[in-house]
Amino acid sequence: MARQRGHHEASHVIWIGKSGWKDWNLKQVLLDEDWVLVTKNSEDFRGPREAPGTKGQFADVPLHAGLICLNGPVGMDLALQRELFAEVLDELDADSDLTNQILEVTLEDSEIGIQIVRYGFPYSTDAPVSP
Repeated sequence: MARQRGHHEASHVIWIGKSGWKDWNLKQVLLDEDWVLVTKNSEDFRGPREAPGTKGQFADVPLHAGLICLNGPVGMDLALQRELFAEVLDELDADSDLTNQILEVTLEDSEIGIQIVRYGFPYSTDAPVSP
């Protein structure tokens, strides 16, 4: 989907031979090669939602290319992941620079709809946040 929308450098862990790698191993590749990670394992990378940066693989990272979190119900199927990622791509069309930012796209309740939040990470009270 990303390549179809003009992000020609986009890849997948399978395509770069990293399928099955543990988060801490993948983290080093992301940092060394300046990759933005798209994950549905948000807490593993950003820490708990209520306290981002207190734990997680990016808790000790002062500079990174960005993190995209697809948040949905447990057992989120591929169709929903694609729907959330389409929202990500729309957001990136408006502002593609995710340096030291997290972009979270969340569907917790179908009545509320999809929520998009972008914030600085490492977390800063001075960082811009978009609703």
